[in-house]
Amino acid sequence: MKTLNLLLVASAALLSVGAQAATGEEIMTKSGCMACHKVDAKLVGPALKDIAKKYKGQDVLAKMLPKVRAGGPGVWGPIPMSPNPIEKISDADLKTAVQWILSL
Repeated sequence: MKTLNLLLVASAALLSVGAQAATGEEIMTKSGCMACHKVDAKLVGPALKDIAKKYKGQDVLAKMLPKVRAGGPGVWGPIPMSPNPIEKISDADLKTAVQWILSL
């Protein structure tokens, strides 16, 4: 009986770990965003901390979501950003990722 209880507790713990929401950084890595962006340095795209610094104190989440979704030319140089379709990143994950970037 003690073994069964221990197994049930262990199973519940594993399920709760798997159910935790992914962080913005995990989402960006999974979605391929980190192929072009780094947190602290420019790669193909701007450093994520530079994005956060540019928009610090501004309410830009609603503006950023469609911009990141659509991609295209921007204010960071001549290389356009690739579009990020819903098949690549869900609306909820995109929102989490952009909120994380803005929090840096």
